[in-house]
Amino acid sequence: MTIDAPHAAAGRHPDTAALAAAIGARFERLPLCRWHVTVRLVIGAVTFFEAFDQLLIAYALPQLRAAWHLGTGQTTALMTVGSVGMLAGALLSGRLADRVGRVKVIAVCIAVSSLCNLALTLCTSPAPFMAARFVQGLAIGGEVPVAATFIAEITRTHQRGRFVLLYELVFPAGLTACALLASWLVPLLGWRWMFGLAAIPGVLCLVVARYVPESPRWLADHGRHEQALDTMAAIEKKVEGITGGPLPEPAPPAPVAHRTAGRGGLRELLSGRYRRRALVVGALWFAGYFVNYGITSWLPTIYRTHFGLDLSTALGYSTVTSCAGLVGCLVVALTVDRAGRRRTLMWCLGGSAVALLLLGLFSGGSATGVLVWTSLGSVFLFGANICLYLYTPELFPTRMRALGSSVGGALNRVGVILGPIVVGAVYADGALGTVFVTLAVVALAGSVTAAAGAEETSGQRLEDVAP
Repeated sequence: MTIDAPHAAAGRHPDTAALAAAIGARFERLPLCRWHVTVRLVIGAVTFFEAFDQLLIAYALPQLRAAWHLGTGQTTALMTVGSVGMLAGALLSGRLADRVGRVKVIAVCIAVSSLCNLALTLCTSPAPFMAARFVQGLAIGGEVPVAATFIAEITRTHQRGRFVLLYELVFPAGLTACALLASWLVPLLGWRWMFGLAAIPGVLCLVVARYVPESPRWLADHGRHEQALDTMAAIEKKVEGITGGPLPEPAPPAPVAHRTAGRGGLRELLSGRYRRRALVVGALWFAGYFVNYGITSWLPTIYRTHFGLDLSTALGYSTVTSCAGLVGCLVVALTVDRAGRRRTLMWCLGGSAVALLLLGLFSGGSATGVLVWTSLGSVFLFGANICLYLYTPELFPTRMRALGSSVGGALNRVGVILGPIVVGAVYADGALGTVFVTLAVVALAGSVTAAAGAEETSGQRLEDVAP
């Protein structure tokens, strides 16, 4: 393949700019096939178990609280320390993935998370438990946005939303699997067994390192021309072998002259068009996860302490809410290319606000009412949040796509941290209805932000959305 780039963007090597454009055009001609699905399954398995690890604390907490005689403040600290680690991990991993590559960061994160699960099984007091959860949070917070970035970079424009979100379903599926398994296993064998089982998937780090190719878009953008061409050619050869025929000729790439010069990094991210995008998507991540984890982190404890349900019933009710959220994710995955990213975010956050407001005003007096309305709210919330995993990588160019995604992930973690803290503070006063009204207000603010500031990206190539 020859690369003609007489008008390459200033500040970038002509071959690099032209090759990056050509790689994007070559991805556009690849039909979705078993190769895409295989890579999606491998990376999806990693993300599945990271989600599993993330939610384990909510189901271990009732037993930990009793065994270690934790007060409300200590309980909140134990619940949120992992999220603090995820915040730091999200901030660090994006810049690291833009420098050293997507696949290396993903493999290291799953290995660290697995080792931390082993360490958690040995803890006998809150201090070492919190330390291990913080380190594990670094790994979980680092892996999830980088994996979303990688999947976006190997996917063509046509039905990108469906393909990416069917991959992203593994995250809420991991949450749901955790809820189902924990609701049965924790009362039966105790919380240590859950963390022990969660350590087994650490072997996936070897599978990722061996079988998942680095993103050719990232290789091209970093001047590793021969490796980018070899990796792209290997992918095309595998696709041709699967489809049984030659690939069509790639469409002409967008003119290099139209591509923006930039070196990536935080300075470029927080300037020009990308600053507005970062602020809007960060606010959406914060709102969605503030509400989501404000609900799910405290539900087992609310059922136990406020309504007096036994542990199995409390965990079972919480599991129903997680399963309902998975339904919302599936609906969004199948409709987001037609509905568009902006409208999906706006209506899903708005729908969750209505459900939680009605719960706070009228139905917070019974466990059944909480179950029904939090489940309905989760349908909308999970749908909005999974859409953000698709939408965020689309907004930023390859040179800082992982960084932009990690900033969204960091605001996600701020929401994950503050949501349980705020709910804990309000719930400590016994004001259960006020808890849900507060969460409804935050969800409504997110809906308004999407309506006013979100840009539509459906049907556009990555290089056109973010040059």
